[in-house]
Amino acid sequence: MRFRSAILATTLFVTPAAAMLFASDAAMAQPITGLYIGGGAGLHAPQDPNVTALGTGYGSSRLKIDEGYGYNANLAVGYGVGNGFRFEIEGDFMHSDVRHLLGTPFPTASSGTVRTWGVMGNVLFDMDAGLPWMYPYVGLGAGYQWTKLNPLTSVQPGGPFASSTTGQSGAFAGQAIIGASFPVPNVPGLSVTADYRFMDILGGEKYNGLVVSAAGAGRSELKLHNQFDHELVIGVRYAFNAPAPAAPPMSPAPVAVPAPAPARSYLVFFDWDKADLTDRAKSIVKEAADNSTHVQVTRIEVNGYTDTSGTPAYNQGLSIRRAKAVAGELVRDGVPESAINIQGFGETHLLVSTGPNVREPQNRRVEIVFR
Repeated sequence: MRFRSAILATTLFVTPAAAMLFASDAAMAQPITGLYIGGGAGLHAPQDPNVTALGTGYGSSRLKIDEGYGYNANLAVGYGVGNGFRFEIEGDFMHSDVRHLLGTPFPTASSGTVRTWGVMGNVLFDMDAGLPWMYPYVGLGAGYQWTKLNPLTSVQPGGPFASSTTGQSGAFAGQAIIGASFPVPNVPGLSVTADYRFMDILGGEKYNGLVVSAAGAGRSELKLHNQFDHELVIGVRYAFNAPAPAAPPMSPAPVAVPAPAPARSYLVFFDWDKADLTDRAKSIVKEAADNSTHVQVTRIEVNGYTDTSGTPAYNQGLSIRRAKAVAGELVRDGVPESAINIQGFGETHLLVSTGPNVREPQNRRVEIVFR
């Protein structure tokens, strides 16, 4: 009775839940596509099997083997079809010790081990619960299991009864699985798994034994029924075709800003009634001379102007002197003299419109124009 309630709860929960989840359109699959391998180990908690005793000396034909907790291990290779379903072949092994043989008419001291191993074919379904760190799954399996008693020995303290049963027998088995996988960060395809498994080994396994009792010595046979096993398993799984994590979006490459094209005209300003170049004026002329080699130029116009202060005749001469001063500076900065065309416009073509006799600094200028 130790696991009767657990069996009932597992049967009532796992089977309907598996059917509903397998059919649910809302269940979304963990993206496992292709080959994977897995393995695990954990606690083996067998439910005490019933035994039918046939032969001499037991005194009762209804017995029970009291097994202690043990350990389990399994290895599996499988294939995910990409829609949540996985199919796998699993090899398993379970081990536990015998504590007592219950149901004899007299106390017995018992010992021995029970070892079970076999092959199971499992169908599992992974679900997306909206948590990227956990994916629940359910599954059902069927296969074949072998059990070996190694040996089951029972002795009546101070009495004549003693038995020793050994042997190996096999039977078909089924199992239900419920668990969850936990993807390992930064390792695509690798997950830690934790699951509970309920296995039912179908009854009928038989084992031969030797019995010595008050009635004499003889052969016996033990037939096991209701072999239910409960397994808690922690393991790892690796999917070979898991997609790599999405790379963070890349910032767009900076667009190279083209260098501004050299200007095709320059303004050089003068003090009132002056034709000599200031340091600032010389730097502008130097910039124009340097840039003349970076643009297509057929000729360079150097045009002189004045403000409206003074007479028109005087201003005409002043504008020419200013244009010649700039042209001379261009030549000193490397511009061929033959490429320069000098003109004076006096107080005409004002940059800032004014009346007569107005000292406007913006109008006292020379324009360097690339043609």
